[in-house]
Amino acid sequence: MKKSSTVLDDMNDRSREVFRRVVEGYLANGDPVGSRTLTRDFSEKVSAATIRNVMQDLEYMGLLGSPHISAGRIPTQLGLRMFVDGMIEIGDPTEVDREKIDATMGDAGADVSGILDRVGSALSGVTQGASLVLTPKHEAPIKHIEFVSLSQDRALVVLVFSDGHVENRLFSPPPGQTPSSMREAANFLNALVEGKTISELQRTIAQEINQRRQEIDILAQQLVESGLALWQGDGEGPERLIVRGRSNLINAEGEAENVELIRQLFDDLERKRDIAEFLELADAGDGVRIFIGSENKLFSLSGSSLVVSPYMNADRKVIGAVGVIGPTRLNYGRIVPIVNYTAQLVGKLISNRS
Repeated sequence: MKKSSTVLDDMNDRSREVFRRVVEGYLANGDPVGSRTLTRDFSEKVSAATIRNVMQDLEYMGLLGSPHISAGRIPTQLGLRMFVDGMIEIGDPTEVDREKIDATMGDAGADVSGILDRVGSALSGVTQGASLVLTPKHEAPIKHIEFVSLSQDRALVVLVFSDGHVENRLFSPPPGQTPSSMREAANFLNALVEGKTISELQRTIAQEINQRRQEIDILAQQLVESGLALWQGDGEGPERLIVRGRSNLINAEGEAENVELIRQLFDDLERKRDIAEFLELADAGDGVRIFIGSENKLFSLSGSSLVVSPYMNADRKVIGAVGVIGPTRLNYGRIVPIVNYTAQLVGKLISNRS
């Protein structure tokens, strides 16, 4: 950021104005900006030749590039970073944008998970990008556990928490399971579960099974171990990455190669391969962070930009994040305040319910 400010400070007024207009023109419509267009826009009388010379200087500095020999200029990734760091004007979200985000928080009786689902959809709709919402880990004690048989090779384990939150996970039960073994497994766990979080329960399961091996059927033992293993490594409860609006980003990319890279990005996100890295990106700074193109490896192949902000609980601990993915020509001046506003609202919601 310091380097960007220094370069901008060293520019004369005309160079700064040409640079600003090229970037703003590109962000507005995605097209290269030519010298004739800029000549018409300047309030003072400046020749097209003079504008071309300034643009060549900016290109030499690595701030502008030309996609075709006869085309105008577009900002490079370095140019976009410099514009975002030193020239962009960040205000507040519009009243219309605020109302759309506020509407997702309106149902006081809804569970947090459902509200965050709606936040993801609203954020995608408002920004016309793809939205990411990383939900917080659930830290409430477990109240009840149940196993539900769906078919011969599919079952559901249901965790009901003391605050009413419910988590469901599909799994493949060990062969030979019966309704009786499922009831026995649930009874075994419910006798141990009162007042315990997931991680606390996991720490006692192996010891209890060893001590009571003669009291519990072998099928029920296998069911307990395989069912609770679904939460292995989740700490105090599972994080979930909500992805909405992927079609917005796919439709924004014209080239088939870029579309395929976008698809791969979302496939990786939905398989939860990069949840930890996504939270790390948000957690590394205070407030909204902007990543452009290849500035982070998570989005480098797709060439997308990410605007992300952490949200915090009442103790000012980062517990999740919200973000928007879009092409590098995002309207950063509009997207940044929307993401910031959404993160603050989600943080207040979580704090008020904890």
